Amino acid sequence: VEMGGHVYPPAHHFVAQAIGVQTSWILQFLLVGAALAGPGRRFLESGVPTLLRCRPDMNALVALGTSAAFGFSTVATFLPSLLPASGRAVYFEAAGVIIVLILFGRLLEARAKGKAGSAIQALIGLQPRFARVVTETVDEDRPIERLQPGDRIRVRPGERIPVDGIVVEGSSLVDESMLTGEPLPAIKAVGDVVIGATVNGEGALLVRATRVGRDTVLASIVQMVRDAQGARLPVEALVDQVTAWFVPAVILVAAGTVATWLFFAPELALVAGVSVLIVACPCAMGLAVPTSIMAGSGRAAELGVLFRQGDALQRLNRVDTVAFDKTGTLTAGAPHLEHVEVTDGFERSEVLKAAAAVEALSGHPLAHAVTNAVEEWPEAEGFRSLSGRGVMATAGHRLVRVGSARMMTEAGIDISALADAAGERARQGETAFFVAIGDRLAAVLSVADPVKDTAIDAVSALNAGSHRVAMISGDGRDAAEAVAQRLEIGEVFADALPEAKVAVIQDLARSGTIAFVGDGINDAPALASADVGIAIGTGTDVAMETADVVLMSGDPQGVVTAIGLSRDTMRNIRQNLAWAFGYNILLIPVAAGALYPAFGILLSPMLAAAAMALSSVAVVTNALRLRRSEGALA
Repeated sequence: VEMGGHVYPPAHHFVAQAIGVQTSWILQFLLVGAALAGPGRRFLESGVPTLLRCRPDMNALVALGTSAAFGFSTVATFLPSLLPASGRAVYFEAAGVIIVLILFGRLLEARAKGKAGSAIQALIGLQPRFARVVTETVDEDRPIERLQPGDRIRVRPGERIPVDGIVVEGSSLVDESMLTGEPLPAIKAVGDVVIGATVNGEGALLVRATRVGRDTVLASIVQMVRDAQGARLPVEALVDQVTAWFVPAVILVAAGTVATWLFFAPELALVAGVSVLIVACPCAMGLAVPTSIMAGSGRAAELGVLFRQGDALQRLNRVDTVAFDKTGTLTAGAPHLEHVEVTDGFERSEVLKAAAAVEALSGHPLAHAVTNAVEEWPEAEGFRSLSGRGVMATAGHRLVRVGSARMMTEAGIDISALADAAGERARQGETAFFVAIGDRLAAVLSVADPVKDTAIDAVSALNAGSHRVAMISGDGRDAAEAVAQRLEIGEVFADALPEAKVAVIQDLARSGTIAFVGDGINDAPALASADVGIAIGTGTDVAMETADVVLMSGDPQGVVTAIGLSRDTMRNIRQNLAWAFGYNILLIPVAAGALYPAFGILLSPMLAAAAMALSSVAVVTNALRLRRSEGALA
């Protein structure tokens, strides 16, 4: 009714002649009253309690502005004698349009936030809804919610694997790119582990479920992304502090504006006061950080980077030193036995079987190189792992030790007969370790683990980005330096046991902010002690549970991506905050009427609401630009 006159002035005269001014005001009172009691009620219910607690928020500003406009207009409509003749005007349309524009702005925000959270929906969409369970009599389709560990599930060609499990029949190529980023499918046969939501190739598989529902790798990924998107960064504490005093300050400014205009031009007092309350609503401030976090962490998940700790997104932005573990992190993690040299009195096959019996119980990447070199080995018992030194167990009624020179020396075993051979293999970049059977040195084994091609690119990018790059390895100095030289890593810390790795990280942290990248059980203390712990996703569960950031693939280039995304996200947050604060600093004086004496410009409450809504939408739209980030350091 009233807005028509703002768009087309003759409409005012038409309404006045058709139904009368008083009837028009009463009609506006009813319509806007319904809007405030309906969709606008949320602002009153949320804002008024904060006013009563003397801790007003953004909803309080909207509640005050709309209530002031509606209340004044109600008095002008039904009790006009209480107001001077010059002040008998109504602002029902201001209250109504404010509610409409703010709710429309929030609708746009919600849609934009939905786009920012699309990464989670995409991940959830990878999970099949049904699985074909093999029973004693027939195969039946069951919802995945009803699956149990131990169920045998048939996976046909082209289907997504519904659970984490172990192949018990068949072989196929499985596309694991959603998990590892590796474009080439992995060969899966009997005994191999498969991950839910990966895509089976042309072969049929029978899989025994080991983890279902919330315990699957996919469910863990979804939860990590949700946690990261809902996390609060330290920078938000500053925003909260500013908002805490900003809203009361705005109320005081609005009160001062009304008082000033009552003295100079009473007919403008309410318009200016309501405009200040509405335009200063700090919605954009409240959205500046969370929307960037949501968009940034969602994009990170799409690129295979999971932030387990939300504040790691901010801490990673400050990292200037990156330290890498060697085995399985910079190297391929697919070692093979390169050389065996035995001492007098021992046979090569005998030593390898004894070593394999012990290593079969170990989760170390180098253990697979030994077990893959023999077809069978005796059972071992009494297994012990000496952190950073080696492993030992009883096999064939004899105590077998497999480990470093330090382990042998501590056990009183003389290694001088093979020390030179071990040193020579280490200088070639291989990892050499000893085998002792009983109290005698039996052999030296050397394992070659090729450097990942992407490790060269990752270290090069970090060096180009002025990062200090170091390698901390439990291997001997010769082997560690051979790898470091190829990768152009300037600082090498070798022979580092887990406690020594922690000491090195603490020392490096004295001169900067350090991220440590590792994958093994022995890396867990170092991951926990670094400012940011980054675990390679192909590593152990212990390493990933300890880390702040998990790279879903084994690609060290993910470290560069994580740091780049962190920088992009923090830059985006700073842009949003600059816009939010700059917007308020600029428009509050305009809304208060600072330009009116010189230029005749006074911001109406409707325009104030539109500006506030557009400001919030602008912040969310800027955050959505992170969805195109590639995480480059340049």
